[in-house]
Amino acid sequence: MEKKYLVYISSSDTNLKNERTELCRIINELGAIPITMDSFDINQDEDRRIIRKNIEACDYFVNLTAFKCGEIIGKSFSLELEYAWALRFKIPVFALIINDNARWKDSKKEKDPALIASLDEFKAKLKNHKHEVWTNIGDLKHKALFLLSREMHLSPRLGWVHSTEVMEPSVANELSRLIRENEILKSRLRMEGTDIVKRIRVQMRQALRVLSGNRVSLSFYYTDSENWENSKTFTYIKIFRLLAPELTSPKTIQDISHFLGNILNPDLEKIVRKDFPTPSNSIKKIMTDLALLKFVRYSGQGENESWEMTEYGKEAFSVYRLRQMNRNMRRRRASKEEEQTV
Repeated sequence: MEKKYLVYISSSDTNLKNERTELCRIINELGAIPITMDSFDINQDEDRRIIRKNIEACDYFVNLTAFKCGEIIGKSFSLELEYAWALRFKIPVFALIINDNARWKDSKKEKDPALIASLDEFKAKLKNHKHEVWTNIGDLKHKALFLLSREMHLSPRLGWVHSTEVMEPSVANELSRLIRENEILKSRLRMEGTDIVKRIRVQMRQALRVLSGNRVSLSFYYTDSENWENSKTFTYIKIFRLLAPELTSPKTIQDISHFLGNILNPDLEKIVRKDFPTPSNSIKKIMTDLALLKFVRYSGQGENESWEMTEYGKEAFSVYRLRQMNRNMRRRRASKEEEQTV
């Protein structure tokens, strides 16, 4: 499936005609598609909406700047406005900025001191992004090719493909599921006839014994409280038993605190608060301990951090549940035999 990138070129068209042509050629040579809005008037509301929509659809935004601001729009100018749209839509911004000492015709430079100052401020903003400084068209071609090819390689984007090559989401999801299932089956087949499964089961039972032999203390914060209350101790195996079904999908520390706070609340006459009814540091300790046993894993950072069961953890929970059900079955059988004896 061939992927192409859309690259928006933002520049003033009155003083950079040849440079823009070369930049379009370079983008085409890289297998991408240059997007320019030369046929539209950015001062017209309808055209401005079209330009903004085209920028939003692009994969990369390239600013080509010399000594002109472009069209004046109220208190701003076209280059600055297009740049602001790129930032809003989180499009990667690259800049090709002319050297202040480059030889340039005076007729292609701004004369108004206020516009010159605005343009200098704008160039300073551009230098906060990946950029190159050029002096002539030959230098521009070399640096544009280097900048764009490097960034397309290092920071690949979603890109675009021909509509006939696009896979339906349902087909893609089913294919992904079948691939995962196939890998699991192949893994199981490789283990058949060996003692690997047995060793893993032994490790799981040992890990479950570790959970049974360790405890953690949790306190509770109620809606009508001003401090933590009802500190109680729970076995890790109980926490694991409760969390395993919940963590089949990713949950945040706050989600886990809310779940445990409600289900373990020792005082049913009181309502636990919504946000962190159990201490976040205690929940993080529990999840870290479960992660050490390979039962859970986390992804993301800070507020986006989430936790979910690993395949190993799911298998361990299966072992635990099977053991529980066998014990219950033996108890019922023993009870029934005792009744018959009596």
